[in-house]
Parts: sequence; structure tokens; C-alpha cells
Amino acid sequence: MDTNKPVPKDENEWQQNLTAEQYAVLRQKGTEPPFTGQYIHKEKDGTYHCVACGNSLFASDAQFDSGTGWPSFDKALPGGVKELPDNAHGMRRTEVVCARCGSHPVS
Repeated sequence: MDTNKPVPKDENEWQQNLTAEQYAVLRQKGTEPPFTGQYIHKEKDGTYHCVACGNSLFASDAQFDSGTGWPSFDKALPGGVKELPDNAHGMRRTEVVCARCGSHPVS
């Protein structure tokens, strides 16, 4: 998969191609409730991909239990994600998005 090639979709197309929950999380920066996602616990070896565009994001061996209730990874695959500054809610954080389509990589 060419991670350097952006996905040419507008928000209307994303909304048509994703479920309502996927769209809210992936494109509108929503979050699923903690400890409810299907990927919270590593069950097998492999690669995590962006639900929206299929880009390879993380190897399963990079997953760790952060205690937050959401999947956490200590490193991304090359070209998998972009890190963006996030100063929401009065905190300095780093937002991670898919390098190919800009989606929040959780669903």
C-alpha cells in the first residue's frame, strides 16, 4: 500500500463508506467508551490497519496495556501514522492519525 498517496475522499464519501460509529471515531475525533473496544487486548500476532483506508499502522508486538481502556502502542510502523499537537482540554498531548487518510486510528 502506498502510504505516500493520500486518499481522495471528501467527508460525504467517508460518511457513506463508514458506519455511524466508525465515522464519529475516525473522522470526527470521537472516542468509544474505555474498555469496550474489540482491540483493547492483544489476542494474536499481526498488523493493525486503518479501518478507513487499510493503511498499516502498528505491529501487534508494539501494543501494551496503558491502563486507559484504549489500545496503546509504543511505536508505529514506518509511514503508518502522523503525530499532531493536541492542546485540547488544557493539556499538551499528541494526537495520532493515519498518515494516509488522516483518520483517528481507533474503531
